[in-house]
Amino acid sequence: MGTGSLDKDIGELIGRDDLYAALRSLAARQPEITLPQVLERLSGGDAAAQAVARRLAQVDQGLLRAVMRVGRGLPASEAEASVRRHLGRIAVAPVFVPDIANAASIALPTRGERPDMPAFSDRAFDDWFAAQGVAYGLGLYGEKRSVYATAQFADAASPERRAIHLGIDVFAPAGTPVHAPLGGRVRYLTYNADPLDYGHTLILEHLAEGVPFYTLYGHLGASLPHILRLGDIVAPGQLLAHLGGWQENGGWAPHLHFQVITDLLEQDQGNFYGVGHESLWEIWQSVSPDPNLALRLPLGKFSL
Repeated sequence: MGTGSLDKDIGELIGRDDLYAALRSLAARQPEITLPQVLERLSGGDAAAQAVARRLAQVDQGLLRAVMRVGRGLPASEAEASVRRHLGRIAVAPVFVPDIANAASIALPTRGERPDMPAFSDRAFDDWFAAQGVAYGLGLYGEKRSVYATAQFADAASPERRAIHLGIDVFAPAGTPVHAPLGGRVRYLTYNADPLDYGHTLILEHLAEGVPFYTLYGHLGASLPHILRLGDIVAPGQLLAHLGGWQENGGWAPHLHFQVITDLLEQDQGNFYGVGHESLWEIWQSVSPDPNLALRLPLGKFSL
């Protein structure tokens, strides 16, 4: 298309509340355009165009590129297919002992299915969970959770809060050992201290058909930096850390947030999105597919 048509299409981003949807639509109409070209043209425009450029610049550029790939009819994550194939054929080790698959557990949906269950961020949850008489509680992948309604889970590209859970939660007592399901290398080892964040966090790097992918372990205890160091090679079944308590895990009931990541986008500080936008669910499923690909739990474990 000509320059005039391109400028007109880029101009359609101006005044839009949801820049994700606008950018995806732009990529569908102009499949050859790149994100830097979009930002350059907006930055060279009038005040309204420059304001859009500033909003886009505040957002993870990898996520914006993923949105544009989907607009062109491509997978959001180039690694997704390789990761799915790899996880479908390799052996995995249990993350907990006894194995969740063979132990007593209950599903813990948060949409009112268990009316007496306190919120995961309510300290009353501990006593409630102990009274259930099971080894593990399972929080659901792909679940929309109201706890993520604060500004911490918003960004400049859209008024929508990120509220769709991208991991599987495994609740167990603080201090419970956590093991590696897959062999890999320690890519990040950090403490994410914000309220409702991960607390002690581990990200392992793995290879699928020569392509890197990652697993994230959130809400760990302070044993993590004493057990592992950056660059350490981890074997399947190896002890990684222990579940953290309230004071060190972001202010949650003790549990593991386990997540598979096919693309770290531009998150390079040892953190990653644990929840995604409902309107971008197609994209987030590609970037963080169902962690049960690695946990291998019977599907009945996630039902009441």
